[in-house]
Amino acid sequence: MPSEPHPPELGADPKQPLLDLLGRAPWDLRISVTDRCNFRCGYCLPRDKVDPKAFLPRAEVLTFEEITRVARLFVGLGTRKIRITGGEPLLRRDLAQLVRQLSELGVELAMTTNGVLLVEHAQTLREAGLHRVTVSLDALDEHTFQTTCDAPGFSVAHVLAGITAAKNAGFDAIKVNCVVRRGENDHQIVPLAQHFAPLHIPVRFIEYMDVGTLNDWDEQAVVSKEEILARLAEHGALRQLPAHTPGEVAVRYAGSQGEVGVIPSVSEPFCGTCCRARLSADGKVYGCLFARSGLDLKSLLRTGASDEQLTQALSGFWSARSDRYSEERQELRKSEAKTTRSSAGRVHLPTLGDRIEMSYIGG
Repeated sequence: MPSEPHPPELGADPKQPLLDLLGRAPWDLRISVTDRCNFRCGYCLPRDKVDPKAFLPRAEVLTFEEITRVARLFVGLGTRKIRITGGEPLLRRDLAQLVRQLSELGVELAMTTNGVLLVEHAQTLREAGLHRVTVSLDALDEHTFQTTCDAPGFSVAHVLAGITAAKNAGFDAIKVNCVVRRGENDHQIVPLAQHFAPLHIPVRFIEYMDVGTLNDWDEQAVVSKEEILARLAEHGALRQLPAHTPGEVAVRYAGSQGEVGVIPSVSEPFCGTCCRARLSADGKVYGCLFARSGLDLKSLLRTGASDEQLTQALSGFWSARSDRYSEERQELRKSEAKTTRSSAGRVHLPTLGDRIEMSYIGG
């Protein structure tokens, strides 16, 4: 079994990490290993708007060696946690090989997955060095699950079996993520919390975000942190817990339904403490989930750039980072709320330009 996560031996002084223009360090690196997925969730990869022919050709996707090289350089700049994402990361063949390579960097190693392939892969991933697993599950009710996830051939039972497989493989750090959308799966908030409480698996409820341009985001579909907590509090008092680490995005609570958390990126933006860098499957580095452009590392990797040249490029990119999309959106919303309303009283939100799609960059 892998050892417990421990602080890395950084190439730079950990007391003086690389900082961006807002004083944020790249503590957390999220690596997308594929843009493909076996689900077609409406808020990420809607079937009617994403042509399978548009998925990245295999030759355009970074190799495991290229990914590991970039990750090692990030660790030298201060990164202390790596999360493997997708698309659905378990669609990437021989993923345990990458986990094995990344585990040698000495950082905490996690993965986000829809869970349906964990029955096959959980034990191998644990033995390869993966420390944590987060499973996306938006509903326990089968009809709601299919409406939300559009996953023919899979069911809630497949996801739950995957979570059981992860527990049996020795993962004691398992979480469940739920993206909440009003009128679609908001009635599943309490059932999800109550189901996983006896299993000691925290559930994170995520406010519906306007990631990318394909998900037909409507602010009226956002169920806020305040409302989520109010629904949970009807079934028992909640006590806020302290953050595990600086920059933690989930506000955590404990109660009779176990530990729950809310990620309030719409109602309470946390851009000021965001410490996440993102590496896309085709080798671009982004400073924000809502980014419009990124640093093309693949071109440098495949034209013979040295580690020093790559580090220089990464340092220049991060030190110039000023991304704060969610805060800008909130500022615009407040401004628009004062001046522009439809006859029905609904606020019109201005857009801030095209953004990278969630399936391409990971959540």
